[in-house]
Amino acid sequence: CWPRLDLSQLSTPNSGGKVLPRYWSDLFPSALHCFLLGHGVRVGEVAAAGASPPPESCRPRTRPTGSGSEEGIPRRLPLPEGVRAVAPPPVPSAAGAPCLPFYICSSEKPNWDYHAEIQAFGHRLQETFSLDLLKTAFVNSCYIKSEEAKREKLGIEKEAVLLNLEDNRELSEQGSSFSQTCLTQFLEEAFPDLPTEGVQSLVGFLTGEEVVCHVARNLAVEQLTLSAEFPVPPTVLRRTFFAVVGALLQSSGAGRAALFIRDFLITQMTGKELFEIWKIINPMGLLVEELKKRNIPAPESRLTRQSGSTTALPLYFVGLYCDKKLIAEGPGETVLVAEEEAARVALRKLYGFAENRRPWDYSKPKEGVRAGKAAAAS
Repeated sequence: CWPRLDLSQLSTPNSGGKVLPRYWSDLFPSALHCFLLGHGVRVGEVAAAGASPPPESCRPRTRPTGSGSEEGIPRRLPLPEGVRAVAPPPVPSAAGAPCLPFYICSSEKPNWDYHAEIQAFGHRLQETFSLDLLKTAFVNSCYIKSEEAKREKLGIEKEAVLLNLEDNRELSEQGSSFSQTCLTQFLEEAFPDLPTEGVQSLVGFLTGEEVVCHVARNLAVEQLTLSAEFPVPPTVLRRTFFAVVGALLQSSGAGRAALFIRDFLITQMTGKELFEIWKIINPMGLLVEELKKRNIPAPESRLTRQSGSTTALPLYFVGLYCDKKLIAEGPGETVLVAEEEAARVALRKLYGFAENRRPWDYSKPKEGVRAGKAAAAS
């Protein structure tokens, strides 16, 4: 834990650098002063006033943001424990508007070895990729167009402008098709009573932009993606993720690709509620249809409990009965809302998607059975 900082010592002669220090502690006031200024910490917010301003050489270096007329943005480091930073005002640009945050792609940092990072990506996931296919999976068409446009602006000959790169369009289409087929089979096996509309809604959720981009960012796909913009747009990141799936499918086969989808996409269903993903307008009508298919009479709704009916926050419980047996009960602020919630509870029980259902089986599937089905369907 850091002691309480007293910046009144910054007015000592050594803080200006005019007197040679004898001990390392003599350098501490001036070094601390520069460190705090590098974070935008005001001296008056940390300790007593009266500290002398640092010399010009001690001020933090800045990174240019583009044009020479604009001021740079100082690089920040993590503050020590106990020091409260005061956010500096936004740096105005030449036009007077505050500058946007400065993002740096990993490939623009020093000592970046793209080939080594590609190899490390496969080892982190414990998957065997063909390096050529994996490199192709990270190349997007927008990146190729932007690089060719930059070369044209530099006046390079037309023959040298074209890049000898293949984009990931074919791999992405193959990976997306295989993922949807594989997820459909997984869900149909796990929830055999769930209708086709519900399975399609779950597959659409798991292959949607939000879920896929969340998984891709946590797997560091964004850092390796070759795109015209950074941060990588969600549509480009989603296409790159499915291209990685396509590269794995061609490199290691359908079995490993199916396990990859199960481990990283199926797990995103944890804690999700069925009807938050699958939107239904009339749950009672759907329940009547499902019961009719099973030769069960239509349910009868009865008010079982209520509380605070004359207050601003009433609560009602409605139960659904079939053959004088309670099949579901749901709460709501009105009788109609409680009846619809009871219908949803009954549907979850019928589909096997209740809250107390068994967790997903992540054991290794039988070799050749599931992989062969997915490969044949895709």
